[in-house]
Amino acid sequence: MIFDPMYFLYLAPGMLLALWAQAKVKSTFARASQEPARLTGAAAARHILDAGGLQNVAIEPIAGQLTDHYDPRDKVLRLSQNVYGARSLAAVGIAAHEAGHALQDAKNYAPLVIRNAAVPLASFGGSISTLLIFAGLAMVYAQMAMGTYLMIGGIIAFSCVAFFQLVNLPVEFDASNRAKALLVSHGIVPEQDMGPINSVLNAAAWTYVAGTLQTVMILLYYIMRSGLLGGGDD
Repeated sequence: MIFDPMYFLYLAPGMLLALWAQAKVKSTFARASQEPARLTGAAAARHILDAGGLQNVAIEPIAGQLTDHYDPRDKVLRLSQNVYGARSLAAVGIAAHEAGHALQDAKNYAPLVIRNAAVPLASFGGSISTLLIFAGLAMVYAQMAMGTYLMIGGIIAFSCVAFFQLVNLPVEFDASNRAKALLVSHGIVPEQDMGPINSVLNAAAWTYVAGTLQTVMILLYYIMRSGLLGGGDD
């Protein structure tokens, strides 16, 4: 059979960590949202960007919750409704994190450059890898030699997704570290009040770790099923 319980055993660690991390983000964000800040999220981000010479980077509101992101193509920082106009520690923490990505982009931060370059490959690999792997598995069960080659192609394609996830980790960690330092150095948040922001950004970091772990474990499962490590089906 193509689908087997081993897949869920490989998937479980990353999935469980992701569920925990998402719950942690929501709870810490909710608590930090009750802590007032001197500036709104948008104002805090504008202050950081302007101080870094990035007056050309626009800040726009975007629908949704925790949909905040920096778009390096359009040079736009988009902040969700609970961040853009909110005057809370949660809002300024998330906004500063996204401003950190804009600063990375301006300074050609190497991991970000690599991550952005890997986006097309990761997108293509993610869309085609599953088709290739399961088509290959079906052919292997049918004792067709082409099946092994399809599975190898699928594994290579999915490796692009895993590579993207791995290189994304230092990008996100660095953005959070920049945010924490900049909020204090620019006087936006006193150092003694940084606890809730640290909790939110640290919880968010675990979501990236969980996503990476899940991707790597799926890749290992595909390799195991292919027999490349000697663990495939006879």
